[in-house]
Amino acid sequence: MDGLSSIVDQLEEDIVFGRRRPRERLVEEDLLTTFKAKKHVIRQALVDLEQKGLVERIRNKGAVVRDYSPDEVRHIFSVRRLLEGEAVRQIPLPAPPDVIKALEDVYTEHADAVEAGDLHRAFRSNITFHQVLFAACGNPYLAEAIEQFAFKSHAIRSYSLANPELLRNARDHHRALIDAMRDGDREALIDVTIRHLMPAEEAYIAAYERFFGPAERRTG
Repeated sequence: MDGLSSIVDQLEEDIVFGRRRPRERLVEEDLLTTFKAKKHVIRQALVDLEQKGLVERIRNKGAVVRDYSPDEVRHIFSVRRLLEGEAVRQIPLPAPPDVIKALEDVYTEHADAVEAGDLHRAFRSNITFHQVLFAACGNPYLAEAIEQFAFKSHAIRSYSLANPELLRNARDHHRALIDAMRDGDREALIDVTIRHLMPAEEAYIAAYERFFGPAERRTG
């Protein structure tokens, strides 16, 4: 299981960091050579990534990095705004000291990684920050739903995560979220939570349309 987990994590980061782009094939034979793993392990890794929304299987083509259309991205982020906005409305404010302490610890780790340009640490600590943040709402089912949609967004974030300016922007949003929770400022907490989602959505759609041409927005 450790081998499987490490392969899933590595492929996930390859997608998130843009080393593997949307529509790129994930050829089993190549992955067997890269990871020196057995075929059933590679196949299970692809299944796990498909369940996370990072990979899809296409008839007569095999596994490819999931390609989200601009409309799909807008729909995903619309749901994320609903879920995450509701979660921060349920967080008791001012937040308990132990929650603030946990967030501060992860914030420090994430900020250090951003400053160092360490994408691996920045990515993993960012996930932890949001897990701690949304767990504070006290509704584990809501927190689980948020995490599921966050996984779908990993491929979408491939166009923003490696951008130093957007990384620093995310770090600053984390700081503002902690301050709002400590100060008991519900309005600021909701506002930053919603604004925090915008850069990844906008960067993906802009990059998609550069590569594949403008996509007509459907309203129905």
